[in-house]
Amino acid sequence: MFHPVDLPLERGWVGRIDGDRVVQLAAQTLEAYFTGGGTAREHAVYPLAAVRLLAPVLHPPSVRVFDDGTSFVFANPAAISGPDASIVSEGQALAPLPRIAAVIGAGGAIGGYTGFVEWRRPSLAPPKDRDFALALGPAVVTPEDLDSPLDVVVRVEGDSVQAEAPAFDWERAKQLAARGTTLRPGDLLAGPAVRSPVTARTGASVEVELGSIGVLRQRIL
Repeated sequence: MFHPVDLPLERGWVGRIDGDRVVQLAAQTLEAYFTGGGTAREHAVYPLAAVRLLAPVLHPPSVRVFDDGTSFVFANPAAISGPDASIVSEGQALAPLPRIAAVIGAGGAIGGYTGFVEWRRPSLAPPKDRDFALALGPAVVTPEDLDSPLDVVVRVEGDSVQAEAPAFDWERAKQLAARGTTLRPGDLLAGPAVRSPVTARTGASVEVELGSIGVLRQRIL
């Protein structure tokens, strides 16, 4: 999802990144794009430098967070934020936990993968320590285009930590999530976290680079 820098839009438009440009697609949301079979008429073309990328799914029907393939916890869909958003720290140190998230497409299949940063406030007891900010983006890549293995780099004010995203059986996770219920387009399945001993304080700029998915940037207020 995106909007031109000079035309701010809350929901934005669906677009396809093609090198240094973004092609606007005739779909209201990413969920609608998946439901329509993953094809849509092309509209205007914008330079990538002239647009702002938004959370690929602004209002996911559900968010499930896995630390292994055998169980998950639900997270707060209302806490979703996108690239270049500000995260409120309330004067406390925050810990980013980078993850990869599968986005459910049509028919309960995995439509693609995106970046997912689960912000934690260590001063609070679970589950409120993770109930306030879930970063999503900057783009969704097809299963074929996802790097494997996928390198993750977390940068906070010039300091960086690099790690490899844990291997994960996405199909097994999807089957567990779908047991006894229906997965809908836009549902998110977040895989295991990349453990990085990084914290960020008020005023810090944070970048999470996720291989072929891109760089997810946010600022701490």
